[in-house]
Amino acid sequence: MDERLKEIVDNLESMTIGLDETFKFHYDMCGKCCIHREDILLSPKDIYNMAKELNLSAEDLFKQYCEVYIGPDSKVPIVRLKPRGSVKRCPLLKNRKCIVHKAKPTVCAMFPIGRCIVAANPKEGLKDIRQGQFQYIFSNPGCGDDSETYTVREYLESFGIPIEDNFFQKWQQTILDMGNFFRKIEKAVGHETMELVWRAAFIGLYLHYETKEDFMPQFEDNVKNFFDMLHLVFPDGGDKPII
Repeated sequence: MDERLKEIVDNLESMTIGLDETFKFHYDMCGKCCIHREDILLSPKDIYNMAKELNLSAEDLFKQYCEVYIGPDSKVPIVRLKPRGSVKRCPLLKNRKCIVHKAKPTVCAMFPIGRCIVAANPKEGLKDIRQGQFQYIFSNPGCGDDSETYTVREYLESFGIPIEDNFFQKWQQTILDMGNFFRKIEKAVGHETMELVWRAAFIGLYLHYETKEDFMPQFEDNVKNFFDMLHLVFPDGGDKPII
């Protein structure tokens, strides 16, 4: 696990911040938050937005700037921006400026705020994302200054990130359902079969988009088609997804 992510996991409780709590931060475009980064994880929507901004296909954007790996715990394909050089620089940083500033990944737009969805009752776990609770995290950015004060709500709204984020909820549910399904079938099939399944998930959910068309209808179709395919090939693989 990346050191930054490990720090967040280990100190989650102390880093939690309420939606209407305040924090101090002023972004001064120093570029420090774009180096020493291995944790800029991308959603399908991020890839779509960046590809559209750069007038590339989703596949070409991935080939130029990204890489994919299988989450050791989640067992799902995870896409991240591929760090470059000894300083592990974001590949989209040019002359200390982001070349997709208007369509930057959500995790970058939210920085230094993070978010996750947690179970209302941790003992029961989380099966339906809609029954979970949004949790926000403030981590010391290590850059900028504290000359401006925001609530989390104000900060997110300033970047056009909805508090009730329909895509984020559906994507988290998709990851949850995929992980549950993959962990079940992995016990019964060989590694070569899982490689094919992972590749199908990666292509079908991350890359199968036309940037000239609206994102959400394509995303919802891709999720439905992928799970329909899974249940056709592995009829005993798992429960039907919640989405």
